[in-house]
Amino acid sequence: MPKTIQTSQWTPFPVELVFAFFANPANLPHLMPKWQQAKIESSRLIAPPARPVAVDPTLRFQSPAAGVGSEMAISFRPIPGIPFRVGWLARITEFVWNSHFCDEQLKGPFAHWNHRHGITSEVRDGISGTLITDDIEYALPLGPLGSIGNAVFVRRQMLATFAYRQQRLNEILPVAARQAARRS
Repeated sequence: MPKTIQTSQWTPFPVELVFAFFANPANLPHLMPKWQQAKIESSRLIAPPARPVAVDPTLRFQSPAAGVGSEMAISFRPIPGIPFRVGWLARITEFVWNSHFCDEQLKGPFAHWNHRHGITSEVRDGISGTLITDDIEYALPLGPLGSIGNAVFVRRQMLATFAYRQQRLNEILPVAARQAARRS
């Protein structure tokens, strides 16, 4: 039976910047805990539809993006302090600029994995920003053993990884915004 995890984070940066950051697969390792030593082993990027042209030139980002059909092979350490690495092959299955994209696991540690990254404009307390949501549906292999592993370890570690990502975004997005401002 599939399990789900949902997370959300609001950030005071424009949706164009946040989406461009997430759509660039090279940024993934920067969002994973350092102890995981995440690496992109290979990628095959398929261009997404044409990027919408923002009226404000400071919101016109030119970073790479992984469109539908793109595949990325990554590896990471699943357990702190153990040198064993896990491989993961993911494919982008949906992509809508400044709205969302979805990835699914083709090969890796899960029996099933589907992750929807929602990235939408939202105003809070009069401040324009972006709401980042993650909706993950997953299942572990090994039937009842997988369910025990989920209850004891996997779910907790996934939630900690997303909490780490939220912290890192608070550090990274201001830097990305300054870099983008210098380019415009």
